[in-house]
Amino acid sequence: MKKLFSLLSIIFFTLTANVAMASSESLNLEVTTSMAGIIALIVFVIAYIFVMTEEFTHLRKSKPVILAAGIIWAIVAIVGHERGLGEAVEVAIRANFLEYTELFLFLLVAMTYVNAMEERLVFESLRAWLVRIGLNYRQLFWVTGILAFFISPIADNLTTALIMCAVVMAMGVNNPRFISIACINIVVAANAGGAFSPFGDITTLMVWQKGVIPFQDFFKLFVPSAVSFLVPAMIMQFAVPKAKPKGLSTEIIHMKPGARSIMLLFILTIATAVSFHSFLGLPPVIGMMTGLGYLNIFGYFLKQQALIKNKSGNKGYHLFDIFNKIKRVEWDTLFFFYGIILSVGGLATLGYLELASNTMYYQWGANLSEAFQATPANTVAGMLSAVIGNIPVMFAILTMNPIMPEGQWLLVTLTAGIGGSLLSIGSAAGAALMGQSKGQYTFFSHLKWSWAILLGYLLSIAVHIWINADSFQRATG
Repeated sequence: MKKLFSLLSIIFFTLTANVAMASSESLNLEVTTSMAGIIALIVFVIAYIFVMTEEFTHLRKSKPVILAAGIIWAIVAIVGHERGLGEAVEVAIRANFLEYTELFLFLLVAMTYVNAMEERLVFESLRAWLVRIGLNYRQLFWVTGILAFFISPIADNLTTALIMCAVVMAMGVNNPRFISIACINIVVAANAGGAFSPFGDITTLMVWQKGVIPFQDFFKLFVPSAVSFLVPAMIMQFAVPKAKPKGLSTEIIHMKPGARSIMLLFILTIATAVSFHSFLGLPPVIGMMTGLGYLNIFGYFLKQQALIKNKSGNKGYHLFDIFNKIKRVEWDTLFFFYGIILSVGGLATLGYLELASNTMYYQWGANLSEAFQATPANTVAGMLSAVIGNIPVMFAILTMNPIMPEGQWLLVTLTAGIGGSLLSIGSAAGAALMGQSKGQYTFFSHLKWSWAILLGYLLSIAVHIWINADSFQRATG
């Protein structure tokens, strides 16, 4: 399950309160054309090249960005002290560090819950059940895709994609063509499903945390997200045979005691985080930490129950230790986000994000109406996420904080979420499935169907502009 957590965050990424973001944006040294600014930008680009090539270099993605963050902020500090702005630099980096601290704790709780469910055999039980019900290849293509679309808003796109891929791998033995197409469909469906829920993808969480879109308004993206999944799926289905796989295992896997309760506590934790933010004005991370308390208390009683059962001679009960679940979280992921947040924050302080904002949101849209002037920029942002990932793209846009109607914020949330489906390396789900499929789902097999995915991408944008036209009239940001 290591790959599950390597980019799990893609589900529960959280940023800071608006005050912290504002503090980060208040200092702009405007040195984008100076040697110091150029060196900082080159350092970030080199670091991210190593991140993108992790599969080939085997260098953990956290290592280059942590180093880059330190170098960039050293450059910021030197420039700031030369201008007598040492205290302002300190305020800016503390604001960025606060963002990371909230992210760290939020992700720690989320990963701990998923670890607990994995240890209680929740995911293995689901996989075994899907294999047993006996579907043909085309039915399996649609069932795994639809399940990925509807599970990812809750369980996140990466976790969902890995579960569905396990089913496809089990049923598609000796049929690499089916595995390849089914994996493409799963990646597209999981990314699309994550785009319309504040907890389904990193981008939705980031935008919700920023406060520019109310929790309930994200669900306006349901229909556009469904279009981005259904259009390529309807095209690809004709390449999937209707034959039934043979010789499947009838294995039955039973969940361990407490599994269902942990799932309910996970849902309650999410509800607590939403309620704390929406009704009490508290950061969602406080709700998540409260939810960790739920799991701690339940884990105590679960452990005591196992001890009693084992002492009575029943050795089938496994001890539950909450700290073992925390120990098994993916620390590389947590440190990766430290590097990304600090690096992008440093580039913003040097003036690069204001430069990018002026180019994307004011020059490109100069001849368009106010309501739709950001459409080209937000469309391109989604395509960029397929190459460099939606995390730095969305964080950069939020740091730019352009004044846009709610419809445009919804649009960039949609495009950043589904844009990663254009390439296999464009999303955590795609990158993970390339490894899990053992060479049967590859970059080039995905690229073969990119035209169909692009068609769904463009049609989903058109559908959003059509059905959510009223949301393009209220400027926020």
